[in-house]
Amino acid sequence: MPKASLTSAARVLDRRALNRALLARQGLLRRWTIPAAEAVERLAGMQSQAPDPPYYGLWTRLEGFRPEELSRLLEERAVVRIALMRSTIHLVTARDCLALRPLLQPVLERAHKATYGKRMEGVDATELADAARALTGERPRTFAEIGAALAERWPGRDPAALSGAARALLALVQVPPRGLWGRSGPAAHTTAEAWLGRPLDTAASLDDLVLRYLAAFGPAAVADAQTWSGLTRLRDAFERLRPRLLAFRDEAGRELFDLPDAPRPDPDTAAPARYMADWDNVFLSHADRTRVVSEEHRRRIFTPNGIFPGTVLVDGFVAGTWKLERSRGAATLRVEPFAPLPAADEAALNEEGERLLAFAAEDAPTREVRFSEPG
Repeated sequence: MPKASLTSAARVLDRRALNRALLARQGLLRRWTIPAAEAVERLAGMQSQAPDPPYYGLWTRLEGFRPEELSRLLEERAVVRIALMRSTIHLVTARDCLALRPLLQPVLERAHKATYGKRMEGVDATELADAARALTGERPRTFAEIGAALAERWPGRDPAALSGAARALLALVQVPPRGLWGRSGPAAHTTAEAWLGRPLDTAASLDDLVLRYLAAFGPAAVADAQTWSGLTRLRDAFERLRPRLLAFRDEAGRELFDLPDAPRPDPDTAAPARYMADWDNVFLSHADRTRVVSEEHRRRIFTPNGIFPGTVLVDGFVAGTWKLERSRGAATLRVEPFAPLPAADEAALNEEGERLLAFAAEDAPTREVRFSEPG
């Protein structure tokens, strides 16, 4: 394949072209008819600070998805919850857990150092990792338990800093019942190696990571991949891969890369109404997020306290937020548009919202979609 290069003649992809490419790769133009585990892998993981968002994220992407399918995968250890990209909890397949965690080690170490660096001076990292591995090998433990036990060995040290170091140094997965639909449990941890019965995959490369990223989120710039992963200095990986990639420009002139056979639909392709889960990676995986949310709306949903609400897509772009309210046997899906919606778009959101209620609150005797006044 001839080497791709960015020239003045490189094709420019406008905002709608990038939007439709992203939606196609995220199962948001047409629901996929694939197993949940395959979808999780195709998405290169799903952000999962809270247990429920991946269930909603799969529902909006898969035909006939039932929450029991994902719960079963967690119980069977086919998927796990672990800190990965951006040092945040992600739901990934067991295979991706073992492959991605070593590549993202610098991200977790940097995040821990930024928070606790001074409080860990003088603590031997290898010794601490060995101690934490032994503790979590005995039984899964919460971070509070890990920190308290390590503080007995390193008296006078901050238990939170010690447990944070264990999180950064070891591939710690959260075990069920945490993450199961309709159930609750403490965030208890053991190592991925112990839980999955296999070692971490040290053969994976940053080139593999970049290709996985582009398949799920491309076309994209180097800065976009770095935003998604939390890694820095990915330019070298893109340059190594350049002969295998296509190059484009966006409207601001940034160089974008993509896989030659990845979908890039016509910008005029119809995009159905969609309800997106809290913290969905579709909003968190680019330095320039205007391909899916305007700057004005981004400021409204990216809150300073880190809470990222569920959103609704109209014509492929964020048009408001949603939340599910339960009380006295009733379930209400409250939609808050950012601006007045055309009647056809409101009808489409209402129809999709009724399906969401049937999924999320099938036990509620009364279910209703309500639209708030735009604001």
